[in-house]
Amino acid sequence: MKDIPRFHLAFPVRDLEEARCFYAGLLGCPTGRESDLWIDFDFFGHQIVTHLAPPESAAATNPVDGEDVPVRHFGVILEWDQWEALADKLKKAGVKFVIEPGIRFKDQIGEQATMFFKDPSGNALEFKSFRDISRVFARD
Repeated sequence: MKDIPRFHLAFPVRDLEEARCFYAGLLGCPTGRESDLWIDFDFFGHQIVTHLAPPESAAATNPVDGEDVPVRHFGVILEWDQWEALADKLKKAGVKFVIEPGIRFKDQIGEQATMFFKDPSGNALEFKSFRDISRVFARD
């Protein structure tokens, strides 16, 4: 993949140590700077920041390809083998999926492997992969 600008995303969590165990421990994201109110993580080359904050409602969904996709979510596009390895790791760890790992838009332009799950604070994450990375933004 070509060198692209990195994104920065900050979001609320209910417990920083719980977030550390999930993002650094389970997902393998190295930590960066931190305080008693926030932690930076290297999220596959991008910067995410968990901020200690009261719970928010994240219940809204939209129908996409027959699934109720959480409206508020973030994630990363992985290489196919990385996606499969992460799906296996999450299954073995007993992660409860919002949308099980599977193929969306089968035999269409935007065919992709995708899975949704939540962090311990209820933030929805989507990890996906395209067999043909050049189709990420394809419309037809």
